[in-house]
Amino acid sequence: MAHSAYIKSGKTLGRQAAAIALLTMPALVLAQTEATLPTTKVAAPEQSTPAIKKTKSASAKLTQPLVDTPQTVTVISKEVLQQQGAVSLMQALQNTPGITMQLGEGGNTSAGDTFYMRGFAAQASTFVDGVRDLGAVSRDSFNLEQVEVVKGPSGADIGRGATSGYINLISKTAGLEDQVSGSVGASTADNQRFTLDANKVIDDTTAVRVNLLRQQGGVAGRDVVEKNTDGVALSLATGLGTNTVFSLNLQHVKQDNIPDGGASALGLAGYINTGLAGRTAPEANSENFYGLNSDYEDVTADMLTGKLEHTFANGNKLTNITRFGKSDVDRILTAPGGATIGTGDASKWTVSRSRQSLLQENTILANQTNLQSQFKTGSIEHDLLVGVELMHESQETRTRSGLGTVAAANAYNPNPNDAVTGFAPFLNGEKSSGATNTVALYGFDTLKLNEQWQLNGGLRVEHYNTETNNVALSTATSHPALPVGTKVPTDLQKSGNLLGGKLGVLFKPAANGSIYLSYATSQKPAGGDNFQLSSSTTSTSNTALDPQETDNLELGTKWDLLDNKLGLTAALYQTTNKNELAKLDTVTNSYVQYGKREVKGLELGLVGNITPAWQVTAGVAHMETEVVEAATTAGVGISSDWSPKLSATLWTSYKVNNDLTIGGGARYTGKYKNNKTRTSDAIAGVPDYVVVDAMASYKLNKHTSLQLNVYNLLDEKYMSSLNNNRNRYTPGAPRTANLTANFTY
Repeated sequence: MAHSAYIKSGKTLGRQAAAIALLTMPALVLAQTEATLPTTKVAAPEQSTPAIKKTKSASAKLTQPLVDTPQTVTVISKEVLQQQGAVSLMQALQNTPGITMQLGEGGNTSAGDTFYMRGFAAQASTFVDGVRDLGAVSRDSFNLEQVEVVKGPSGADIGRGATSGYINLISKTAGLEDQVSGSVGASTADNQRFTLDANKVIDDTTAVRVNLLRQQGGVAGRDVVEKNTDGVALSLATGLGTNTVFSLNLQHVKQDNIPDGGASALGLAGYINTGLAGRTAPEANSENFYGLNSDYEDVTADMLTGKLEHTFANGNKLTNITRFGKSDVDRILTAPGGATIGTGDASKWTVSRSRQSLLQENTILANQTNLQSQFKTGSIEHDLLVGVELMHESQETRTRSGLGTVAAANAYNPNPNDAVTGFAPFLNGEKSSGATNTVALYGFDTLKLNEQWQLNGGLRVEHYNTETNNVALSTATSHPALPVGTKVPTDLQKSGNLLGGKLGVLFKPAANGSIYLSYATSQKPAGGDNFQLSSSTTSTSNTALDPQETDNLELGTKWDLLDNKLGLTAALYQTTNKNELAKLDTVTNSYVQYGKREVKGLELGLVGNITPAWQVTAGVAHMETEVVEAATTAGVGISSDWSPKLSATLWTSYKVNNDLTIGGGARYTGKYKNNKTRTSDAIAGVPDYVVVDAMASYKLNKHTSLQLNVYNLLDEKYMSSLNNNRNRYTPGAPRTANLTANFTY
């Protein structure tokens, strides 16, 4: 079925209506809560639905309940993920507005979880249980207890980077209750999934928990592409229920995929190409696979974590976490490029194809020690956490030659069996490797001045040292005095100190509500994401560059309603990123550090139970992004890449009786684009879209239930992501059904 990027006027009106409905939903629910619920008796089912509203973050650095945390924090519970059948981090993040997915370039075409948040790239700010997670991998939800999205500059929380916030994945751990649960499912996209979660109590203080995953099969709406994942997670804990608890957690994930280079944008609404000469290009089928059957992607990700917690007699708590993580990605992929449009009929038109390789290893070794205490100074209550973090992070990417060449594909009927000429891959000796070592000290304190006023502050000071050790092969141009193919090493180093802080003033007009004003900062040095430094003025990783500095001012309010079962949040914010890089010369591509970007926004959130049987989670985000300083006047006023002004998300479920639960939701994303100038073979950007999902679950007996999820119920045709050149994209999944048998004992 052909993919239509832009929507006809009738659908546009429908989308606008849906967006308005999502935007006004929290206010309507609150109005109903205040005006109707006190005088209406609602008969609860025999068993209430599990609570999806979390009262506190799992992060020790966020010391207060969420209602008293002066920052935007969204917690996506495992119950919501199960209702939605969300199996990946990217699906989980669809529950919070203001996040958009991105299709990477070059060898990063399938670069795992790649996304923008509040106007800035955020994929390097993904954490697992408070420790940074590295690697171009797609993360699965099989071992997740919940996903926490913390928005706004977070230098005090996590250190370098974190321009717009971070994602913290909370893992499942062993506990003192025997339980076995799991699922077996299959979908109309010809894929199957099996999970198992088993916790066994060994003795009064010891337990072990095992989580297993197997997923295999195709991808909805895409020919040939496959995602096959096996995972195992083991958690062993001893000392449970005592003052000293030790846990050891191991996670191993293996992926064996046929990667997706994307679909050609040829013929989408607004498509431009000088070869058309006034003609209209037919739209290429969104299911077309422009790669080859020999394309592959092998990913291995391992993580070992030891955690020791000791609670002293006075209530103080000492925690030490040690983590070793390693991920390997081996990928050869064929991706579509520009279209060549001839004078004849469209059946002869072609799309170029590029062979890409990624052979990358990421490692991390980290140790965190935290001390949490509560005490008084006079009449002021303190909730203090201080800590130290030692961390080593590294990345090595080796270059592979001999990928061969492949002829351009037929634009409308590509053949994955096309031959590759000269395919004899080998490591040519080139590599880019880098590492960052970090020593950080941090502290967080909440001062409760009285029943109504609180001060919340955090500070992190860290010293970093980044080293890059690259090897390139000389060419006649790069090193004319050397024989072609000579290995030329480059060693660069940059170190410095970074400071991140946050300060919040919070007023509680009632015990269940708060109003706050907060200020937060972060810094991001050159090479902060991929440990790559450069001495070239044409590089964004030039060692001479100062760290980018981000400030955030946020005014918000949070309320726990309906006996603390429903949470309502609202926040106005302004984020300013200074020392951005602006292109000085389009001929030499040299940069000057003269940029400043502002993002202003409003975000609303609602999560919890309206009645014991009725749950809802929803959010709306509106943001304006603008470059306020640039190297030239032409650069001033442009918006941030991949950042829609309006986005909204809604999911709700209702337990009809003790056996039947129904649910559904909608996601709206406004149109957005990147600012790269393209005069040919490109589309303008990503049009706005609304996607509607539905769910029904029926309990067969006390151990087993059947769940049916229908994704994209209205079969909306939309773009999930678009590459920077705007000539290829990832189509959104068409209408797909998934049937799952869930069991628990």
